[in-house]
Order: sequence, then structure tokens, then C-alpha cells
Amino acid sequence: MEYALLIYENENRFSQGFDPAELAEYQAFGQQHQHAIRGGKALQPSSTAATVRVRNGKPMATDGPFAETKEQLGGFYLVEANNIDEAKALAAKIPGARYGCVEVRPIMKFS
Repeated sequence: MEYALLIYENENRFSQGFDPAELAEYQAFGQQHQHAIRGGKALQPSSTAATVRVRNGKPMATDGPFAETKEQLGGFYLVEANNIDEAKALAAKIPGARYGCVEVRPIMKFS
């Protein structure tokens, strides 16, 4: 079964750039778990986001993220795991889990 591992952190932690040691940890995570990883990406800061809503048939766009929060979605992995416990074990190994949290969400399948 596929799971999205959504990585949330306070993006202000990266205002001075990324720690090379932490980037190396992410690379090691990717190599160690390449058998399970189906995809993933890091995201630009939430200040670069736009939120679109459609009300009464009219699209409305606003700059910035959907909501003001302490932690922002910074990236994700799409993984294959036998069950949610296995997916949670993978999530616990993501370096960002030490600073924020990783939401584990099953991918919906449509027949």
C-alpha cells in the first residue's frame, strides 16, 4: 500500500540555509530506503505559495499558505509499505521528524 509521508517543520529554521550534515542525513535516508520510496520532493517556503478557492463559481487566489501555522509543509515522500506501522517506522527515520512532525497518510485508490 502507498503512503504519503508529509514533513512539517518551522521553515524559519532554514532562513540561513540548510545544514550540510542534515542534507547528508536526508541523502542517506533516501539511499537506505530506496526500495520503499516511490517519489518525493522538498517544497519552496510557504511565502512563495498561493491559495486558490472557488466561491460561487469564481476563483479567488491569495498569496501565501492556506493557514498561519507554527509548522509548514516542507516536503513529502511517497512510499510503499505493507501497513501503516511500517510506514510510521519509515516516517520516524526522516531527519525532519526530530524538529517537527511527519504525517503518515494512506493513499486513496480508485477502482
